[in-house]
Amino acid sequence: MSPVYSTAFAVLEMKPEPYAVAPILAARVGIAALAEEPVHAIALRAQVRIEPFRRGYSEEEGAGLADLFGPRERWPATQRSFLWMHCATMVPGFTGGAEVDLPMPCTYDFEVTGSKYLHALREGVVPLLFLFSGTVFIKGSGGFAIQQIPWDREDKFDMPISVWHDLMAAHFPNTGWLRLRRDTLDALTAYKSGHGLLGFDDTVTRLLARAEELP
Repeated sequence: MSPVYSTAFAVLEMKPEPYAVAPILAARVGIAALAEEPVHAIALRAQVRIEPFRRGYSEEEGAGLADLFGPRERWPATQRSFLWMHCATMVPGFTGGAEVDLPMPCTYDFEVTGSKYLHALREGVVPLLFLFSGTVFIKGSGGFAIQQIPWDREDKFDMPISVWHDLMAAHFPNTGWLRLRRDTLDALTAYKSGHGLLGFDDTVTRLLARAEELP
């Protein structure tokens, strides 16, 4: 088993990656190497979790979170930390300390718990927990030596929900994503074509209106 390497990590900032084709957040991570020898590289990994119990919610936000946590009186039991994503990057060599952008690919798929949670928030912050791990490459007696990042390296960061809203507005302006079964999609397509509708927004809007007209 590889020895551990003494390092510390801190999330300094989070912002949308402006030139990415797909929605990606960039987390600026500060790294401090507590040993004196230079680091040749780090294969850095992070598990990013959302801790919903660390903030309060308005009535409007609570209604949007009912699908995840149930009625508000059950939240003390249901609001547990949950996984948002895994992400990774290669950190180039440094001595003493460095800062690096950790890319965080995001999705607006409402079947994903993280997207559903973030969509419900209107203001405030997203309480995140970063759990860091990975491999550190340093100089050894016969070339490179490998050491592991200690298992307990973590940092909490409160990301303004406006960062998420800005990211999704840039890639999916005034839209969202829903995954449907193939047979459901085929039925919607047939309904749309059969009624001469221009798009799926018109199709769903008409179906909802007719459902409201039923006794």
